Amino acid sequence: MQSASHFGVLSDPFCNQGTAFTEQQRYSLGLEGLLPSGIDTLDRQIERVLGHLDAKPSDIERYVYLQDLAERNQTLFFATLMSDPARFVPIVYDPTIADACLSYGQIFRRPQGMYLNKTMKGRFAEVLKHWPNKDVRFICVTSGGRILGLGDIGVNGAPIPIGKLQLYTACAGVPPEVLLPIHLDIGTTNAALRADPLYLGLRETPPEPDEVDAIVDSFMEAANEVFPGVCVHFEDWKGTDAIRLLDRYQDKYLVYNDDIQGTASVTIAGLITALQIKKQSLADQRVLFAGAGSAGIGIANMIVEAMMQQGVSETDARAKIHMFDVDGLLTQQRNDLSPSQQVYAKDLQDTKCLEEAVTQVKPTILIGVSTVGGLFTEGAVKAMAAHCERPIIFPLSNPTNHAEASAEQLYRWTDGKALVAAGVQFPDVTLDGQTFHPGQANNFYIFPAVGLAVYATQPKRINDAMFIAAAQGSADQVSQADRDHGMLFPRQNAILETEITTAARVAEFIFDQGEATVERPRDIRAWIESMVYTPKYGQ
Repeated sequence: MQSASHFGVLSDPFCNQGTAFTEQQRYSLGLEGLLPSGIDTLDRQIERVLGHLDAKPSDIERYVYLQDLAERNQTLFFATLMSDPARFVPIVYDPTIADACLSYGQIFRRPQGMYLNKTMKGRFAEVLKHWPNKDVRFICVTSGGRILGLGDIGVNGAPIPIGKLQLYTACAGVPPEVLLPIHLDIGTTNAALRADPLYLGLRETPPEPDEVDAIVDSFMEAANEVFPGVCVHFEDWKGTDAIRLLDRYQDKYLVYNDDIQGTASVTIAGLITALQIKKQSLADQRVLFAGAGSAGIGIANMIVEAMMQQGVSETDARAKIHMFDVDGLLTQQRNDLSPSQQVYAKDLQDTKCLEEAVTQVKPTILIGVSTVGGLFTEGAVKAMAAHCERPIIFPLSNPTNHAEASAEQLYRWTDGKALVAAGVQFPDVTLDGQTFHPGQANNFYIFPAVGLAVYATQPKRINDAMFIAAAQGSADQVSQADRDHGMLFPRQNAILETEITTAARVAEFIFDQGEATVERPRDIRAWIESMVYTPKYGQ
């Protein structure tokens, strides 16, 4: 335990044990008289926390309570989350975190992580040195430019990196003290927020892309100066910024973008399982994306790489992928496409109707990353089912009201034949006496495991192939019994065990690639397990 005394130890979330301090600890730390006489075990404290949570009227109130707990007692916070991850992940992250972001100015209590802004360019190293822990191994940084389906919400997106890093620990056991969430405030295009008296960010519009690059260049240099070897996890940047910044840094620093690579990886994990159920290969599929932003492009690019691993040429793999955005199919006739979109433009008839696009493309896989709720209409889904016996349909947009279709609709419109995964967890669906368990293609199956593998192996760089290895590691853990019910991802109630298994697969791949900077252990699984954080009090 770190040295502290009197009220100091009770206000330090990494040291505080609350009512679990022993009599000897209370005496030696000068806490006598500052706590009730009773001494609790950690399990008893969790019981009390669960009682408090049960009394809360809504998940946003539970979120606020848990964040307050995290600011008081990290051990108890993570012990609570890890006691029932299937229950608590949706509260500390998606979907509840969307409400937390929307009401951030109202629910803000104490700072968590760091808050940098564009005026600090050139002084980022000086400011980063204010963080008390010098052994930071991961930074999750957002600009708030594209949060979930909420758009540009500036500093109101600060809960996102906080929640992401909490899942590093809760789902994969990465030690919380090596994690640093950061909001990098470059302004916001959201005029309503700029006028909101409770808004906590800069009341300016973002600069042009060249200046954004200069700001982030300064930040990246500073982060690697202050925390050598740190892995920077980019999260929820505006789509064009996200793609450009990943391309800019991935060969220079240890970086990844979860919206691009994590989303792609968890999607491929679901596709692997779905195709195993169908007894087909990825290389034989036709894919249609509804949405051609950073997430769609990232998934498409990783599918191309996965097909190439199966012996398909890059040209042929790209030919199997089609895209549809707000202006319709990406065709060769359009002149409004970015370079990353142009490679997927096809010689097809222009249409702004998704059903017509489905009829033209005849996809076997339909993936929604549009943030347009209800985009997958009954007509479009039935048009797909007319040429594909078991369509694979992933409405990945979140929160729930942005999902392209509900699981119940997709099962009903395909007579239960669709293989479904969504970005949110839909309830089970019973149809004609059969119960289906729709999967949740949530990135938390991937990025915490990749984080644990990176923490252990300290690689020089991170590449898409590592995320494909993570996808395979996740897919291999779906039991046959669960596949029989249409499940495409492992159950969430044993998420720590699942993530450790995936992390071991990724670590093995990193060693095989020669990217690790530490010596390869004889037993990678046991070595990974030895590093996993366990929430318990020190003596």
